[in-house]
Amino acid sequence: MFQLDTISLYIHIPWCLKKCGYCDFYSYVSKEKIPEEQYIEHLLKDFEKDLHLIHHKNIKTIFIGGGTPSLLKSSSIKKLINGIKKRAVISKNTEISIEANPTTIESKRFLNYQMAGINRFSLGIQTFNEAGLKKIERTYNKKEAIQSIKILKQVNNNINIDLMYGLPNQSLEEALLDLQCAIQWNPNHISWYQFTLEPNTIFYSKKIITPHEDLIFKMFTQGDKLLKKSGYKKYEISSYAKFNKQCKHNLNYWHYGDYIGLGCGAHGKITQKNGKIIRTLKNKNINCFLNGNYLHSINMVSKKDKIFEYFMNVFRLYEPVFKQHFTKKTNIEITKIEKDIQIAIKKGFLIDYLDYWKTTKQGKLFLNSLLKIFL
Repeated sequence: MFQLDTISLYIHIPWCLKKCGYCDFYSYVSKEKIPEEQYIEHLLKDFEKDLHLIHHKNIKTIFIGGGTPSLLKSSSIKKLINGIKKRAVISKNTEISIEANPTTIESKRFLNYQMAGINRFSLGIQTFNEAGLKKIERTYNKKEAIQSIKILKQVNNNINIDLMYGLPNQSLEEALLDLQCAIQWNPNHISWYQFTLEPNTIFYSKKIITPHEDLIFKMFTQGDKLLKKSGYKKYEISSYAKFNKQCKHNLNYWHYGDYIGLGCGAHGKITQKNGKIIRTLKNKNINCFLNGNYLHSINMVSKKDKIFEYFMNVFRLYEPVFKQHFTKKTNIEITKIEKDIQIAIKKGFLIDYLDYWKTTKQGKLFLNSLLKIFL
C-alpha cells in the first residue's frame, strides 16, 4: 500500500491515429506532423509548475497514457523521463508504464523505450476478432495485434493486454476466444473490462446495440473463471495479474493515493499538509498548452465528495478496507459515516469487522447501488 510520502505521475499524450467511436478520453487526431519535441518541453515546464504541490514526495510510479503515447520517438520518451529525474526524486523500483497501440510497435523503438526507463507496457488490443475490430473502429487486424505481442515479449515480459467484452453483436464464444488468445501469450497482466457506451461519444449518439445484460453477465462470469484457472488473480473489478504483477500505478488510484497529472486534459489529486485535498485539471486545448497555459482549474474537494471518492476507488479492489486507512486518506472520522456503513451492511453489501470492512459478493455485483449510499 502506498505511503503518504510517495506520489504517482500521470502524463497524457493526446495524439491518436484515429478517434475510436467508443472513446471518451481526450485525444487529438493530427493530420500534420506531431510537435512532440515542443510538447515534451512543455510537459517538463508543466511539471516544474506543479513541483510545489509534491512537497518533496518520492515519485513511486509513472504512467504515460493517451491518446497513443507509442507514436512518440524513443528520443522523446528518453528526454521526458530524464527531465523528470532531474526535477524530482524517483524511487529505484519505480514502475514506469506506457500505453501502446499495435500499429505503432516496432522492435527497435520499444527496445529504446526500455533503455530510456520504461519497464511496463500496456497493449490496447481490445479484441482479436477481425469483425469485432472493424465494429469498434480499431486501426489494425488480428495478425498485427498478435505480431505486436510477439515484439513486446522480446523486449519485456512485463506486459498488460487490454481486452473488452460485451462488444456489439459479440457472442459468448467470441469473448472467451479473445481471452484464450491473450492467455496463450502468458502476459503478466490482463485487463478484462466491459464495453460501455459513454455519453459524448460517437457510438453513444448512434445508439450502438450491445449484447443483452444476461449474455454480458455470462461473459463476465465465465471469463473470470477462465482467467483464474489460467493462473491470474483478480485484484480489482477488471484487473487480473500473475503473482506480484499488479499495476502499481492503478493501485495508487484505487487506494485513493495522490498523483500529479501532466499534459492536455490530465487530472491530478494532491493531499495538502493540512489534510485537505485539491484536484487539478490541465488545459485541453493543445494550442493553449503549447503556449504555456497549462492549468485549467484547481478545486478543493469537499468532505462529502472525499467520502464518495474514497469508496468509489477502494471498493473496486478485492481486499479489506481498513478503517485506519479511511481516516488517514480522508482526514475524516469514522463517526461521520457510521449511518451509511450500517445501511450498506443491512443491504448485504458490506461486512463490518473490528479493524476493516469487506465488500460481499453482492456488494461487488451491485457496486453502483453500494456507492449510491455514500453519495
